[in-house]
Amino acid sequence: MSRDGQIMLALLAAALAAPFVIYPVFLMKLLCFALFACAFNLLLGYTGLLSFGHAAFLGTAGYIAGYAVKVMGFTPELGILAGTATAALLGFVFGSLAIRRAGIYFAMITLALAQMVYFLCLQFKFTGGEDGLQGVPRGHLFGVLDLQQPFIMYYFVLAVCAAGFLIIYRAIHSPFGQILKAIRENEPRAISLGYDVGRYKLLAFVLSAALSGLAGATKTLVFQLASLTDVHWHTSGEVVLMTLLGGMGTVFGPIAGAAIVVSLQNYAAQLGEWVTVITGAIFVICVLAFRRGVIGELAAYLNEAKKSNP
Repeated sequence: MSRDGQIMLALLAAALAAPFVIYPVFLMKLLCFALFACAFNLLLGYTGLLSFGHAAFLGTAGYIAGYAVKVMGFTPELGILAGTATAALLGFVFGSLAIRRAGIYFAMITLALAQMVYFLCLQFKFTGGEDGLQGVPRGHLFGVLDLQQPFIMYYFVLAVCAAGFLIIYRAIHSPFGQILKAIRENEPRAISLGYDVGRYKLLAFVLSAALSGLAGATKTLVFQLASLTDVHWHTSGEVVLMTLLGGMGTVFGPIAGAAIVVSLQNYAAQLGEWVTVITGAIFVICVLAFRRGVIGELAAYLNEAKKSNP
């Protein structure tokens, strides 16, 4: 078995046992943000596209899933699918506009579009405005499993996030993923080889948006709430931070980054605004001392150790 396979099995075993030791709601939040970070990493780490508007997909999917379940009477799984599909459609619109530009112009277009979504979510009545969409019922999965039970809800979230992670893993280890890496490393050369770079960028953008939406829709069911926080630009900044802290362009880096940031927000909440200062200090240290992120540096160290001790 490959090293990645061994790590995935170890993570899965830890995740299965974790709710018996750690508060399940915290773990579910961590899983949702880990999937969000992995989806963002597919775009930044493997395609080289820096989006500052990914909160739009997380939050929009959350609102749609919450509305579908609470008002339209959808089952939880259908609500999540509705939110994910909406995020994918929004990603197609964003991507079609943004991929026409590169670099900082691409990032600014995504930020501007995301701010438009934030304004719409603030104005629309069905979102609840500043109060958010509250009281979203978790319901019964497939009409049988009561998601009000913390452990059942946790293992459902684990299954959803594991499925999303496997989709990302399969994508980056497929010919499609190799083309994305080629675009990231040398876009003119990828064009000269005959690849339709614009189409591949758009596909990566839509896939990243859909998986971000999957995380957002699932998060809404966990907290039974969809709020403006999820579509705010701060959330877009947080996912960038998670990806860079863990290791951009690595398989497991975003998971580690999400764990660091979410743990700080949860366990250091009593420090108030100092949480932001501490997070910023960790980010600065990481940039100065661990340019490849926590997992990136660890992988590089293990590779060097393997070469020196064959």
